[in-house]
Amino acid sequence: MQQLQVSLTVPVPENYVLIKKVELDELQNEKLSGVYWTMKDLEQRINKKHEWIKSNILYPSKFRKILDVKNGGFVYYPKVTGEKWSFHAVNMAKFLDDNFHSIFG
Repeated sequence: MQQLQVSLTVPVPENYVLIKKVELDELQNEKLSGVYWTMKDLEQRINKKHEWIKSNILYPSKFRKILDVKNGGFVYYPKVTGEKWSFHAVNMAKFLDDNFHSIFG
């Protein structure tokens, strides 16, 4: 079998850098570390209104038992009317990624 060895140069624009995927993941997690989302933030992240989010993600028992801070989760469920939702950004983002098919499927 014949082989051909080729040397190739690919220009990278000055406003870009190449990094390992692991480093990118670490930087993204670091960026969200200690960050909490409001319901508005979550709406913007997944492009759905709060009614849909509540019906399809927050209130179904299969997800609530994972999400609710009462069960060791990372979502604060308001106890009284007018109280705000709170979502730990890193954990919520990972949950949405890991459960995308169950949520949107």
